[in-house]
Amino acid sequence: MFSTKNLTPRQLAFFTALALAIPITLLVFIIERRWQPVLLSFFLLASGGYVLISFVLERFIYRKIKLIYKFIYQTKATKREETYYKYILPRKSIDEVREDVEEWARQNKQEVELLRSNEQFRKEFLQNLSHEFKTPVFAIQGYVDTLLGGALENGEVNRRFLEKTATNVERLTNLLNDLDEISRLERGELNLFKQNFVIQDLVRETFESISIMAVPKKIRCVIKKGCESPLTVFADKEKIRQVLLNLTENSIKYGKINGTITASMYNTDEKHILIEISDDGIGIPEKHLGRIFERFYRTDVGRSLDVTGSGLGLAICKHIIEAHGQTIHVRSREDVGTTIGFTLDTRKE
Repeated sequence: MFSTKNLTPRQLAFFTALALAIPITLLVFIIERRWQPVLLSFFLLASGGYVLISFVLERFIYRKIKLIYKFIYQTKATKREETYYKYILPRKSIDEVREDVEEWARQNKQEVELLRSNEQFRKEFLQNLSHEFKTPVFAIQGYVDTLLGGALENGEVNRRFLEKTATNVERLTNLLNDLDEISRLERGELNLFKQNFVIQDLVRETFESISIMAVPKKIRCVIKKGCESPLTVFADKEKIRQVLLNLTENSIKYGKINGTITASMYNTDEKHILIEISDDGIGIPEKHLGRIFERFYRTDVGRSLDVTGSGLGLAICKHIIEAHGQTIHVRSREDVGTTIGFTLDTRKE
């Protein structure tokens, strides 16, 4: 079936010339009533019209289209590309050009939306970074000013204030160390030293090393029943230890008194092991779930609680797991608890 959707410039010129030549030729036939002048006029009008229209299309209209393409792609063409644009591009139909321009517009719209999103992320990041630094810095400034104002002579006060100053200095140091680490992770500078190890053993070591933090809230750290059978994973043991420590620390910080932190492990498909750390704490509102792995991001409830930390723990966990080529996810419900899980490769022979 004949379609005008994808006519080339030459086809368009040909049909336009015919559309002009036929009615004029009929008029000549009505006047002359002879075939010779009719055929001659038809030939001259059709061929002349074709040449003229084709020239106009090629020379002017498609020359402008070329400029549009150069504007769209904004690249310096090589000699080969110039030849391609010169001889191939003009054969594109107007509809094809329109589709190309619409596709370019869609891509630019997506890029603009991404830039806006990144700009918003940058503003929030700077705001959160400022907040994380201001808290210990202002505390240190307050303690030092108090000591210099006369409290330095009081033995009981100066020791207590110096200890609090040291605590905030340590917090600043940890923050800077975490920032440095996450910068290296984002630059892809993380070197993994993978080995086979039993994930349950590492979880028990993590629970034991962090048990002192759980004592004030009387939180129990256990491995889920049915998940005690040893499962061997192939990963960087120390980096996974860091992930487990961060997840368990968060569960303690946001857990409830007399609560429980439960670790579970599953062999999902003979190729991957799923590890999950669950708590029965305050939970995370659904609207925040998509952002908890961002640097310094905390929920409103999280900010209102008196908890320490750099705010980079989950972001570091995400980068470590992704460096292993795996994924990390979160499930949570307010006042019910939170589960954060990640996958690792099974043992390698």
